[in-house]
Amino acid sequence: MIETSFNMSIVKIAIVNYQAGNIRSVAKAIEKAGVTPVITDDPEVVKKADGLVFPGQGAIDPAMRALKDKKLADPIKDFIQSGKPFLGICLGLQLLLDSSEEGIERGMSLIKGTVRRFPPRLKIPHIGWNNVKLVRQIPLFHNIPKDSRFYFVHSYYADPLDSFFVGGLTNYGLDFCSVVAYDNVVATQFHPEKSGAIGLRIYQNFVNCVLAGGY
Repeated sequence: MIETSFNMSIVKIAIVNYQAGNIRSVAKAIEKAGVTPVITDDPEVVKKADGLVFPGQGAIDPAMRALKDKKLADPIKDFIQSGKPFLGICLGLQLLLDSSEEGIERGMSLIKGTVRRFPPRLKIPHIGWNNVKLVRQIPLFHNIPKDSRFYFVHSYYADPLDSFFVGGLTNYGLDFCSVVAYDNVVATQFHPEKSGAIGLRIYQNFVNCVLAGGY
């Protein structure tokens, strides 16, 4: 449900609306975790939320242009710098990097690196369930079994220059970064909202962290 009237002072979780996300499914997943999110393209709401979800699907060029048109790129960066819990999903992970082989637009450059296309020897896009192997403990994966399977649909993957940012790996012809994790940022290449009960647990953990004040 898209909220059009609300008290900004009580906004707990905002979902960034830049016409590039699987927004309704994400909102329903958060609602099941006990919080009604605000779906917004208002830069001030983005900056003042207690937790921010940055979903996305599609191509980097139209996504970055939409973020610029709506003046959302800088507020998202400001939110991340505030230290409050941030969750990126699919394209919402890729946009954190410098650039993508998919297009000409620059990303938000919060993580140095390039989004790369899977090699042509592989079936593209990568669609379906695949394992995620965490390389360290991440609060959003609390009570999720080791090497759990999640749902993917993508043709490009994030390739950070510094392995410090890599929180999880998945193999699809090669090991690629399927989870970014650092400070107050967690972003997944897979779609938790399409990953059944185990994906909903990630949203529950996210809500719990927002209500607790941080990861």
